[in-house]
Amino acid sequence: MKSAIKSGLLALAAAALPAVASAHPAIGEAAGFSHGFAHPISGLDHVLAMVMVGVFAFQLGSRATWLVPTTFVLVMALGGALGVAGINVPFVEIGIALSVVVLGAVVALHVKAPLAAALGIVGLFAIFHGFAHGAEMPENAAGAAYAAGFMVATALLHVAGLVLSYLIGRAGERHGLFVTRTAGSLAAVAGVGILAGLI
Repeated sequence: MKSAIKSGLLALAAAALPAVASAHPAIGEAAGFSHGFAHPISGLDHVLAMVMVGVFAFQLGSRATWLVPTTFVLVMALGGALGVAGINVPFVEIGIALSVVVLGAVVALHVKAPLAAALGIVGLFAIFHGFAHGAEMPENAAGAAYAAGFMVATALLHVAGLVLSYLIGRAGERHGLFVTRTAGSLAAVAGVGILAGLI
């Protein structure tokens, strides 16, 4: 059991390691695939929320395993388009921080939400994450490459959450659930810290 807990916590910590730079680079840096790819993995808020989306999808199982992450990526693209168009979305930073709190809590509590509700939850938060990316993206070919980069990175973070959940689950239903709930709790606490400006 101790090794399963240790493995789960180490995996969560490893997922958070890239979060050493500012979550939102300056507009001058928002050009090209590599900058777009780096953006979602450069902030703790983005990394935790996106990994939790993958874990949440795995917990729900069945069609949710692919529909939940796919919905996040597609709605995030819509949010990015709003940012590029200059359409204001209020409370973006608060929404991003709340996404970490809520998604972490959903995972920690092992919520078996109906599929429609799950898609609504991730879709709502995807708008904030997408807008944060899109508001910094230039309206040219470099901007399109940037968009492709952040969508690919986001999808990979969702896959990381799915794979992490699968590996933890192999530790056994009882121990795996404990580790997953612990990971969700840590993410939710980190989200509160981000929301309060402590992280």
